Amino acid sequence: MDQDSYSDKQIIDILSLRHVAVIGMSKHSSKAAHYVPKYLIDNGYVVTPVNPTTDKILDICCFNSISEINYPVDIIDVFRPSDQISSIIHECIEKKPKVIWLQEGIHDFESEELARKNGIIVVFNRCMLSEHQRLKL
Repeated sequence: MDQDSYSDKQIIDILSLRHVAVIGMSKHSSKAAHYVPKYLIDNGYVVTPVNPTTDKILDICCFNSISEINYPVDIIDVFRPSDQISSIIHECIEKKPKVIWLQEGIHDFESEELARKNGIIVVFNRCMLSEHQRLKL
């Protein structure tokens, strides 16, 4: 699977944004959807979990959906299967983040194009933790 074509400088600029909502954040510490957001928190990011199956993750209140968050977020980080991305992107567009970040293995070209047409940067098939470490931020 391809990934977006952003330069390291552009990824550094994106990773300088600090308010991240994580769709599909997991309460299970062995899953990437848990340890990636935990890493972000440990590195100074403000993380908002979005998971309708639990009330709290890492002692942070969870929201059932992105639309329930009543404050701005810079990045919406998505840990959901590619076949769910279309409906997620539509909901994200309403939230108006600066960036939608689709984790490794997640890609939906048509939905990503729709987000871009709405002025949202879309990063796909990359891991925020991996990129943060690779770029030594």
